[in-house]
Amino acid sequence: MKIIWTILLCIALISLLLFFPEITHEGADIGVSLFMEALFPYLLPYLVLTNWLLKLTHSHKNISFLVFLQTYGISAIGGYPTGAATITQLVKRNSITKKQAAYLLGICHCPSPLFLFGFVGSDLLNSTTLSWQYLLLLHSFSFILLIIVYLKVPTLSNEVQRVPKDPTPFTTSVRESAPTILIVATTIIFFTTIYHVFLHSVEVVFDSIPAYLELAIASFLEMTNGLFLLHQHLYGDMLLFFTVVLLTTQSLSIHLQVIVIARTANIAIRPYIMIRVLYSIVIPLLFALFFL
Repeated sequence: MKIIWTILLCIALISLLLFFPEITHEGADIGVSLFMEALFPYLLPYLVLTNWLLKLTHSHKNISFLVFLQTYGISAIGGYPTGAATITQLVKRNSITKKQAAYLLGICHCPSPLFLFGFVGSDLLNSTTLSWQYLLLLHSFSFILLIIVYLKVPTLSNEVQRVPKDPTPFTTSVRESAPTILIVATTIIFFTTIYHVFLHSVEVVFDSIPAYLELAIASFLEMTNGLFLLHQHLYGDMLLFFTVVLLTTQSLSIHLQVIVIARTANIAIRPYIMIRVLYSIVIPLLFALFFL
């Protein structure tokens, strides 16, 4: 039954794209613009550099808390899905176990500071106060979970197998970063296009749809577009609170990026989902309690 519904959904989406080619083109253009302006300048350099750093520093280490801290630090600077890409590389290099990686996926899943201060703080809110507040809450809570996972999640072995040294770590890092960049770009452009075509088709039938429904659909499919529309429809404390909610829950496109990357190393997804649900409840509540 699940396969049948998936097939019907694909047929319906293909039909919409064929019925509204101009809207499809417009949505794809917006998706490309969002990716190039909001994510690509921040994601690409850090993805290459962090992958390069891993090849230089994770040749033959023990599974220690230092490895956890380095992984979290890389993901905190690079932003999602840098964390997923880093964890996947560590699993492939036997630096952490798959069970540890399954939980780290949910913890090492942070928006880039450049994205928070640049796009969210400067471009949307014209203030970086929320960015500082959000990072303080997020990293404090994440550090607590990081300690719990290190202490409670068992390891199969304390020794990491020796990995042959890469003679060209930088060029290999550039090559290995390309698929992640492609996944991010594809999901953003795809979901932005689907959102615009679906929205247009609904407006053709019902003339107009409520602004909150338009915002909900955009936020569910693609976070960057959702943040942009959120800024247009909400003000004051409501804008700040739901910005935090959206930054924490993210969107379907971001979660699919993480899942696709993690599956290349056969990492379980259920712990990731459980931890992200926990974040989605705790972080907005703490933000409302301390800063609103």
